[in-house]
Amino acid sequence: MKRWLPRITAAFAELEPRERLLIATAGGLLAIALVYVAIVNPIIAAAGRSEQRLALAELQLKTMIRLRREYDDVRHRLDEVEARIRSGSRGNLRTTLETLARDATVKVESMEPQASPANDVYRETKVEVGLKGVTLSQTVNYLHQIETSPNLLSVKALRIRTRSDKPELLDVTFTVSSFEPLS
Repeated sequence: MKRWLPRITAAFAELEPRERLLIATAGGLLAIALVYVAIVNPIIAAAGRSEQRLALAELQLKTMIRLRREYDDVRHRLDEVEARIRSGSRGNLRTTLETLARDATVKVESMEPQASPANDVYRETKVEVGLKGVTLSQTVNYLHQIETSPNLLSVKALRIRTRSDKPELLDVTFTVSSFEPLS
């Protein structure tokens, strides 16, 4: 490189002033282009990426806040249900359902115990209830009494069919679950 520098300088000195100006201008533009490509463009690209990362981080933060709110809501509802289970009276589910049916002036056709999955914290008792020839009003009243019972009762798998002989009456089958703490 040391051999070439004096030759280039000597060749440049021999050029006409107009040629030197043209080469100096071209060299300056080349130097500006190199600075832009090597320094300015990477800085601009990094700033753009950081803006994208900031926007993504803000979106993730909003999602996390929403998910936390939903989690807190579900946790609060779960705590309320668990409190109702712990404070609920202990009794026979079939007896409770018969009492509620009598209060709702509904005649229960059948009550069949159902198997329920094992749980480490709660014992679930399930009964399938069958009603025949009841009105919609009686059905709604009975279901409402079950749902608002002091015991934590949950209605599941509700099936309603109209009767072919009397279309104003219904045959209703549903499953009711109750829960008790194991300890």
